[in-house]
Amino acid sequence: MRRVNRLRDAGLLTALLIMLAAPCPARAQATAPAEDLVGALAGLETAPDIDIAAICQQALERPKSKATAQPVNRPPLVPELLKLPQANFDVLFDPDSSIIRPGSYRTLGRIADTLTDPALLPYRFLIVGHTESGGRRDHNLIVSQRRADAIRDVLVTTFKVSPKRLKAIGLGEEQLLDAAHPTAPVNQQVQVVTVGKVL
Repeated sequence: MRRVNRLRDAGLLTALLIMLAAPCPARAQATAPAEDLVGALAGLETAPDIDIAAICQQALERPKSKATAQPVNRPPLVPELLKLPQANFDVLFDPDSSIIRPGSYRTLGRIADTLTDPALLPYRFLIVGHTESGGRRDHNLIVSQRRADAIRDVLVTTFKVSPKRLKAIGLGEEQLLDAAHPTAPVNQQVQVVTVGKVL
């Protein structure tokens, strides 16, 4: 009887290990293949005229406007970004902080692998930080800038992406990815946008 129980337990353990080793469909869908990311960021034909300093100034002044008090009433601060090749990524931070959680370094590695793909080496990129709508808008703007800077710093120092190819800007909640749902998790995603060719 004990031998039968041990064999049954061993069989259950083997089945469990096989199930854990098999790829999870939900996890596979959440992670786009590298070719898809390269394709999403490639193909920029004309470099837009984006003045990052001017955009930062506009973002700082916009929370003072009553016309944009409600998230659904805010037009995109930089509509040009919406037309450019881009990809969005979930990078997790400590609450109200620019400290990247260790589990997100794998995502940053994927971003670095994508940006250093031979097809993308001629391009420059803008890392755009966002936050969901909640709390003070001016504070969210500062946090999103620090988060975008932190991602850029990790890509440059840890993953050796050329600093000449990367700029960072935080738009806080001034250009929500899903303005119809201001508190949606998608609004915390980081955008990587192709903005031009390396000079």
